Amino acid sequence: MEVSPLGTNEIENGIDAFARASGGGLIVTTGATPIRNRQLIITLAARYRLPAVYPYRFFAADGGLISYGPDRIESFRSAASYVDRILKGEKPADLPVQVPTRYELVINLKAAKALGLSVPPALQARADEMIE
Repeated sequence: MEVSPLGTNEIENGIDAFARASGGGLIVTTGATPIRNRQLIITLAARYRLPAVYPYRFFAADGGLISYGPDRIESFRSAASYVDRILKGEKPADLPVQVPTRYELVINLKAAKALGLSVPPALQARADEMIE
């Protein structure tokens, strides 16, 4: 059975359902659908005043509240070293599985203000980047 990606109606209905629940928020996961529809998701979260955490920095840069996830540039660099090792003759099956070693926290203060949220100084101090 093939699973079709979520369309905009399903995304809107899902976020609307979260908005009706008291004390709700969103945790947006990785994948092609959230990335492809990120502006819609960010817009709906803002419209419904839902705090949301996103997986990559570009979500916060595009107006999302907070992103926390692997540093994609570091991941690409690690992948390049694997390609180098394979081109030098190592067997891919013999290489260990890599996991991200660096995560980044990005907070969009403008989005927080729009939601009526104050970001505690301790959290601001731990952020890798603050978007004003």
